[in-house]
Amino acid sequence: MYFLKKHIGTTSNSETITLDDWANSSLPGKGDNLILQMDIEGAEYFSLINISDALINRFRIIIIEFHSLEKLWNPEFYNIALEAFNKVLKHHTCVHIHPNNDQEISKEHGVEIPRVAEFTFIHNSRIKDKTPTQNFPNPLDFDNNPAKPHVVLPEVWYKS
Repeated sequence: MYFLKKHIGTTSNSETITLDDWANSSLPGKGDNLILQMDIEGAEYFSLINISDALINRFRIIIIEFHSLEKLWNPEFYNIALEAFNKVLKHHTCVHIHPNNDQEISKEHGVEIPRVAEFTFIHNSRIKDKTPTQNFPNPLDFDNNPAKPHVVLPEVWYKS
């Protein structure tokens, strides 16, 4: 584990560092069996767009908490989120989504969207069976805030 007191961002300076610059300084030549866990309060979208294909391909597992998902109806936000998800999905498959129960589900145009959710992705080279699961919540899922009501992932997110 490596810790650097900087925020992940789209440029490297005295306060922020790109994922590529961090990896090049902290993990040079460390292989392609890395795990990325990211919860950076909304900065995940631009950080993912900015990551190189070479670096994202080195991660075996990626766990990211995506914020502001209720804004997917906004065309500008949608395009940014789409770029970020496409970057991850180029080499990885989403294997689990866990909504954060600290905020309630947003509903627009009849579609329920968790405002914040943690997504787990596995590198495509590690997946043998891409049959989607139909069992949510997973027995290992726990509420983020025990004082708030339980939130279940809406079926529209995993049933066709």
